[in-house]
Amino acid sequence: MELKGNVHYVGVNDRQKYLFENLWPLPNGVSYNSYLIADDKIALIETVDVRYFEVYIKKIKNVIGEKPIDYLIIDHMEPDHSGSIGLIKKYYPDITLVGNVKTFTMVEGYYGVQGNQLVVKEGDILDLGHHKLQFAMIPMVHWPETMVTFDMTEGIIFTGDALGAFGALNGGVIDTQINTDGYWSEMERYYSNIVGKYGIPVQKALAKLSCLPIKMACPTHGPVWTEQLPKVIGIYDRMSKYEAQEGVVIVYGTMYGNTEMMAEIIAEELNRQGIKNIIVENVSRKHHSYIIQEVFNYKGLILGCPTYNTDIYPEMEALLGELASRDIKNRYFGWFGSFSWAGNAVKKIGAYNEKLKYEQVGTPVEMRQAMKPVTEKECRALAKAMADRLKADR
Repeated sequence: MELKGNVHYVGVNDRQKYLFENLWPLPNGVSYNSYLIADDKIALIETVDVRYFEVYIKKIKNVIGEKPIDYLIIDHMEPDHSGSIGLIKKYYPDITLVGNVKTFTMVEGYYGVQGNQLVVKEGDILDLGHHKLQFAMIPMVHWPETMVTFDMTEGIIFTGDALGAFGALNGGVIDTQINTDGYWSEMERYYSNIVGKYGIPVQKALAKLSCLPIKMACPTHGPVWTEQLPKVIGIYDRMSKYEAQEGVVIVYGTMYGNTEMMAEIIAEELNRQGIKNIIVENVSRKHHSYIIQEVFNYKGLILGCPTYNTDIYPEMEALLGELASRDIKNRYFGWFGSFSWAGNAVKKIGAYNEKLKYEQVGTPVEMRQAMKPVTEKECRALAKAMADRLKADR
């Protein structure tokens, strides 16, 4: 599939995998994008998941026939993109692998592949004939070896996992040729769960790339971006700054419905206080990847759960750990909980805030057994405190 001039899309779709990295649901599948530049020298940019190699090699040969590939450019070493390196090397034994110093320690570690190597550093240029490829390092977006490749001739940047999104490609590849509506939320969920911890490196990468005359961006997942590239960069910019809308995400765990009642009262009072964006999630029913996405999008967070075996309800503890690992900044945080005979959840959620480092809002609410008027009053006070804090930012 020709993208522009001699630049071709040779990626594949995965509609079989249920969980990305065995963690994150893929209701719409995922693409593994690879690109081929058929110039005087032929360059392949990224490979694909090894399970799709047979389809992949046919796509490559449809473009170049039996010609050899001169270079394989490796911008990112995660196995969903690098998994076919060993087989490509067998098909094209004289191919030169192109990467940075950190790339090649991983090539050896994962695949034991040796042979021709071209080690590049910041600003180096590879001349293919008509196309001139320049390399820029963007470490920790989201692995330490990550770099990007800029086609100076066509204004095309190959971004690795940056600017990517969940979702297979349904026929077309370029944003102007497809309906992109279904990718925006999946881009946010992809960023939140895959890249989310690395906001500072993403900001450094965006600043570096802003100096380039980019006309087309080719990530390793999702559509190729042209006309909608400013929107894509805007999403990555906003999320990497941890900016958020006015609103509250309420997440609760419950066994018999009592803690759920607390969440419902808090939500009702938030609305009564003038907050419109309120999301209420049962932590045992909603996959955490969607909850993490919502926490990226809204300023307020209120968590609650029962004590379970003198500890935090297990699904809530898992979510707290996932949130702490994302290092999401600048959120307002309240919490609540319940117990039957020995309370501990409220205390331990509060202790988690030492890792989260969110601004505490209101007084945590702890309920013994079932709802009583005093507990309802405390829940409403917590909600009002959150509403007041959010409205103070207007």
